[in-house]
Amino acid sequence: MHTPPKHALVFDGIQAGLRAGRFLPGEHLKAPALARAFHTSTMPVRYALYGLSGTGLIDWNPGRGFYVPMLDQSHLAGRYDWMGSLLLEAIERGNAAHAITPLPTALEPQDTPNATWRLFDAITEITDNDELRAPLKRANDQLAPVRHAKEALLDDAHDELAALYGCWAARDLPSLKAGLRDYQRRRRAMAPKIVSHLRQKLAALH
Repeated sequence: MHTPPKHALVFDGIQAGLRAGRFLPGEHLKAPALARAFHTSTMPVRYALYGLSGTGLIDWNPGRGFYVPMLDQSHLAGRYDWMGSLLLEAIERGNAAHAITPLPTALEPQDTPNATWRLFDAITEITDNDELRAPLKRANDQLAPVRHAKEALLDDAHDELAALYGCWAARDLPSLKAGLRDYQRRRRAMAPKIVSHLRQKLAALH
């Protein structure tokens, strides 16, 4: 049985950590600490970090090292716009032959960020267009750390997502599209508050 190279395992592990909110936006990713966490040397970690920087999931600065991206208000609002446009296009261009991926009907409030990622990933899977799928998957991953870190700002995020899940389960795509527009529009308007909240969390980390 073929064993993936160590740097590939580390790449997947860090990517999973970003999706799960284990790293804050703006957090410094230190190779020695990650090497200890993955029980390896720093070389595979550095290979993995360089690979992740190529996907846009982390930033690299020659003088400062590797960081989880911290967006300003304009860039965060733009990323919400981009994500929303991609999701709507995926639904519009979805292949009717694809079965809609079933998702859990009962959502735990503490799992809302992960459940959001799963819904958006399921939407990605209904299109066969690789030029659409790749940027949509990347945008979904890029926003995952923000979703986790800002969760306290939205008291009704669970109910909002449950409504989207209901539309998905019922295959009510017009209502799903309308709900997604509201979802992205709301977060775009909150971009200044979200960025301020993220910076406060990052400051508390130090």
